[in-house]
Amino acid sequence: MTIKVGDKLPNVTLTQATAEGPRPVSSEEFFKGKTVALFAVPGAFTPTCSAKHLPGFKQEAGALKGKGVDEIACLSVNDAFVMRAWAEDQAVGEDITMLADGNGDFTKAIGLELDGSKFGMGPRSQRYSMIVEDGVVKQLNVEQAGEFKVSSADYLLAQL
Repeated sequence: MTIKVGDKLPNVTLTQATAEGPRPVSSEEFFKGKTVALFAVPGAFTPTCSAKHLPGFKQEAGALKGKGVDEIACLSVNDAFVMRAWAEDQAVGEDITMLADGNGDFTKAIGLELDGSKFGMGPRSQRYSMIVEDGVVKQLNVEQAGEFKVSSADYLLAQL
């Protein structure tokens, strides 16, 4: 079943990509007591994700935080080493927290899996964005296959 507005996020272990190396973090701990703009991409270093999705959130980080967002997080079904390398490549700095969902546990639990097998990518996350307040989904924007509209930073910003 796909997660919807008003649902509490499931508690699974994610891996935060940090300068000191991978750090396991429970989703319950990560989202507790704060407002998070979470966006997910099918894959680090992929064309739309690298050219538009991640850069858009980097560009709008100040505006999102000005509207009450405490943290911006990018999630992908990749390992933490790939997520860290992508963050460095994109010069994300401290603006965006990179979360690896290496086994896709979070993605499966919220029902937003994507079968990327025909592209040699295996199971991945659909492209989406959401606002999460204290672990509860307040806004959810899931893209149609092959599109990049409703999960953008601009779109999410307009919802705040």
